[in-house]
Amino acid sequence: MNEVIRKRLLIDGDGAGDDRRINVLLKSFTKWCYSGSAEDGFTQYQRMLGTLAQCEFSMGKTLLVYDMNLREMENYEKIYNDIEQSIMSAHDKISECKKEIMRAKRIRKNRQEYDALAKVIQQHPDRHETLKQLEALDKELQQLSHIKENVEDKLELRKKQFHVLLSTIQELQQTLENDEKSENEESQGSPMDN
Repeated sequence: MNEVIRKRLLIDGDGAGDDRRINVLLKSFTKWCYSGSAEDGFTQYQRMLGTLAQCEFSMGKTLLVYDMNLREMENYEKIYNDIEQSIMSAHDKISECKKEIMRAKRIRKNRQEYDALAKVIQQHPDRHETLKQLEALDKELQQLSHIKENVEDKLELRKKQFHVLLSTIQELQQTLENDEKSENEESQGSPMDN
């Protein structure tokens, strides 16, 4: 059954019965040609005119459907192009949004780094205070340097004094030893004199 319907649709086109109408028209034309009476011929003639009118109506309908299909194709083509344009525009917007997201991420990362640096900087004293501290340390360093020079001078003086003292002690010791020797010599020399 399905095979028969499929063959009829293939032969008939959209199933409007055009092929059948043409066959009926040909049969009517043949009957009209061979009709014997004028009344019979007139009836066949009327049938042929009716069938022709149906064929013309069907043809007009088919042309209208064809034109409508062409307009629909153009409309679909326009819609397709609009959709393509929208897709391309969406891709461009997506690409731009991705770039914007990357910029925002970079700005956020920079801000986080700046905040971290600001926290580190806040832990240290400001420049004015640091300069004051440096000046105070510089003064203290100068005082310590002056004290060091004084101490070094005193040390040098003490070294010299200690050296003089040692020299004096050695001279005194030498003198004492010499005195002791001379006393020993004198004491040893006097018994001989006796």
